[in-house]
Amino acid sequence: MNNYHNNKQGAPRTHQDPTRNSYNKMNTERNDTLIYALGGLGEVGKNMYCFEHENEILIVDAGVRFPEDNLLGVDYVIPDYGYLVKNNRKRKVLVITHGHEDHIGGIPFLLKSVDIEAIYAPAFAVALINKKLEERKMLRSVKLIEINDRSSLKMNYFTCGFFNTTHSIPDSLGILINTPNGRIVTTGDFKFDLTPVGNNADYQVMAYMGQIGVDLLLSDSTNSGVEDFSISEKKVAQEILDIMKKTSGRLIVATFASNVYRVSQILEAAVACGRKVIIFGRSMENVVTIGRKMGKIKVGEQHFLSIDQLSTTPANKTCIVCTGSQGEPLAALSRIANGTHRYIKLIPGDTVIFSSSPIPGNGASVNQVVNKLFRAGANVLTKSVLTNLHTTGHASQEEQKLMLQLIKPKYFMPVHGEYKMLKQHKDTAIETGIPRENIFTCANGDVLILRDHKVYESSFRIPADDIYVDGNDISGVSTAVLKDRKILADNGLVAVIIAIDSKDNKVLCKPVIVSRGFVFIKDSQGLLKEAEMIVYDALNEKMKQRTTFSDLKNTVRGSLEPFLYNKTHRNPIVIPVIINSKSAMQAMAQARAARMAGKRIPRNNVAPATEKQEKAE
Repeated sequence: MNNYHNNKQGAPRTHQDPTRNSYNKMNTERNDTLIYALGGLGEVGKNMYCFEHENEILIVDAGVRFPEDNLLGVDYVIPDYGYLVKNNRKRKVLVITHGHEDHIGGIPFLLKSVDIEAIYAPAFAVALINKKLEERKMLRSVKLIEINDRSSLKMNYFTCGFFNTTHSIPDSLGILINTPNGRIVTTGDFKFDLTPVGNNADYQVMAYMGQIGVDLLLSDSTNSGVEDFSISEKKVAQEILDIMKKTSGRLIVATFASNVYRVSQILEAAVACGRKVIIFGRSMENVVTIGRKMGKIKVGEQHFLSIDQLSTTPANKTCIVCTGSQGEPLAALSRIANGTHRYIKLIPGDTVIFSSSPIPGNGASVNQVVNKLFRAGANVLTKSVLTNLHTTGHASQEEQKLMLQLIKPKYFMPVHGEYKMLKQHKDTAIETGIPRENIFTCANGDVLILRDHKVYESSFRIPADDIYVDGNDISGVSTAVLKDRKILADNGLVAVIIAIDSKDNKVLCKPVIVSRGFVFIKDSQGLLKEAEMIVYDALNEKMKQRTTFSDLKNTVRGSLEPFLYNKTHRNPIVIPVIINSKSAMQAMAQARAARMAGKRIPRNNVAPATEKQEKAE
């Protein structure tokens, strides 16, 4: 194997299974098959699972995670592709299980960093990936091959077959991976819906795989803490249809754009009730366009309203389908609730349906939107024990048990979930009869070894840190920048304006301190005056000797930051602004001109700032 495999240094583990000991871990050998995740463990998002044998790497999914509130200015969180870049000479193929952003959102960033031979994806995912690559002018950067449950993929060391699963998006697949050391099954995202809206799951194929023998199963853990079975999509469809039949006024329905089956059911229910539909939200518009084109959404053009027709259509004949079910500030529903939407103003008596549940962490945002809708006179309906307005696309405990009983794996690795979800899925697997020692609750970067139909933990790890993406910059946002953004948000900034004469090497006057987001200036005059004197004294002391602009800035920060913390217990960003005197600037200009002309003049009276510094200042 690559020498990198012998490097025991890697990213720190995000969680540790207390039931395992480090002395049980194995070193890798040349003919081992390696299994590791660059994302998707200890988190719900940026799923990326890799299978490596000698000079080949099979990658399953390449997703993103959307940032938490504390990651200010960050657009996406992606896996660290460093290990794949380091092994760029190895043949790499990407297989996609389905078209959700946490499985395909990282593809443009991956293609910029790593050579991928081809992407294999089901039909609906292919359409979404094409749209994504087209927007970034990357369509020709990789070969995109459509697959289904009858397809097969053959590499030198890996052979893949596919089977249908049920999820909240069409064309979701699980994968059977044959390796030189044994069989691996990865489920992708799944649930067992016995009355599905789309295709049924391949129960017979799953049972057959269990009969021929599966060495390792990677299974979706998202809802491992939810007991029993999840409700069927058809129950949700019936609930929405019943509400629409009873509603006399205008309808506004918010749901996940990615839940294609739900969107389809909402549109079909609206048409059945004699309502015309208008779509708001870019992601929702894209999904509806692609869904109609591929025949997944069977609603004709005549049932859709244009913006011009909206104002002339009776309220009881209108259904607005939009994004914003998670309280996103810029989503359509949030703008409607705030009264800032360009085309829609709430009318007392409007009925707003949330066909969704708040994702953990979004509860407060959703509640704010709901309160604003109620204040505007709308009737708001959300998922409750009385209404089946939403169901998940992920398996609950009993469905996870069924998957385990169908596949009958020797070894089990729960994936796609926070650590508590992985731990709960482990407990469920133990209930089905899998030995505790055969279950691996791993972190991103941990490596499992498949050797002669047995699975071991490896003694080395792969760096698997989060990479923060600002815009389309694949390099990510540095930790320092993120730290500064956090400080600005929490503690504000302090600008210190100092006037100096570098020719005579002296401070011309007391500094001026300006606060933004730190303290209220009118109430803190005493504090700021004291701070000005401390900085003034420190600068005078520093300028007793020849110094540079950089030294002066460090002096300002070094004297002011401890003082402000001692007084306020806050750490604002301190920004020194140096204003040089006119005479000194003229002397600098003369010196610079002379140097350009090849002459040498003494710099006795000029501070030794570099030309770059002079320009900056």
